[in-house]
Amino acid sequence: MNENINAWGILRKLSWEDVLLVLGALVLARLVVTIIQWAIRHLAEKAPARLRLFILRLLPISRLLIGVIAVVVIVPILIEPKFQNVIALVASVGVALAFAFKDYASCIVAGLVTVLENTYQPGDWIEIDGTYGEVKSIGLRAVCIVTPDDTEVSIPHLRLWSASIFNASSGNRSLLCVADFYLHPEHDASLVRRRLTEVAQTSSYRKLDTPVVVIVFEKPWGTHYRLKAYVKESREQFLFITDLTVRGKEMLRSIGIRFAQATYAETKN
Repeated sequence: MNENINAWGILRKLSWEDVLLVLGALVLARLVVTIIQWAIRHLAEKAPARLRLFILRLLPISRLLIGVIAVVVIVPILIEPKFQNVIALVASVGVALAFAFKDYASCIVAGLVTVLENTYQPGDWIEIDGTYGEVKSIGLRAVCIVTPDDTEVSIPHLRLWSASIFNASSGNRSLLCVADFYLHPEHDASLVRRRLTEVAQTSSYRKLDTPVVVIVFEKPWGTHYRLKAYVKESREQFLFITDLTVRGKEMLRSIGIRFAQATYAETKN
C-alpha cells in the first residue's frame, strides 16, 4: 500500500494511523461546521432583531475558516512540507481543476469573491435570473435562497460572472416596497397623491423617519401611481405591500376615485 500511495513522489509513505488521522480530521471538520452553523442560526433567532443580520454574516465566514484549517491540518500529513512538493501539488491541483472541474472551480472562486466582496449575505433579499427571495445560506458552490412561497432555490455562484444580481436590502433590515394603483384619468391627482402618502405614513409596517414617495405616470389607459415606502423589517415586505394596497383602495373608494379599466399587458407598457 505504501508504494502505491507514494507513486507521485510528493506524498509521504502513509501508515494506517495517518489514514485514520486524515479521516478523523475530515469527520471532525464536518461535525464542527454543523455544530457552529446550528449555534449561529439559533443565536441569530434568539438575539435582538437589530443583531440578527450581523450574526448571520458569520455563517459563510465560519464555514470557510474551518475548511481552511482542515486543509492546513491534513496537507502536512499527506505531503512532505518541502518547497518543490508544495509547488508540484499546487500545479497538479490547478491543472486538474482547470480541465476536469472548470465550472465547479469557477463556482468556488465566485463563492470566495461573493464572501470577500460581500455581494450578498444571509438575510439579504436578492434576485438572480428572475428568482427573488431571502438568502438562507452561502456554500462554496451555490447560494440557497428561500422565495416568498417558501421554496428553496440553489443558484450556482457561477452566475456571478454572467448575470445581474439585484440586492434589495444590502445588509439592512429595511428595504423599499412599492404598491401600484391604476386609476381613471379624470381625478384630482394632487389629492390622490396626498392621501396615498398618508396611507403609507400611518402603516404599522413602515420604518419611521424614512421618506414616502408617490410617483405618477400618465398612460393612454389612465394614470399609474407607485407608492414607495420602506418597511421596518424585510421579512414583512409583502405584508406591508398588502397593507398599502388594501388601505389605499379603501381610501380611493371613499373619495370617489374610479379605477382604470386596463388589461395587464397595457399596464406593463
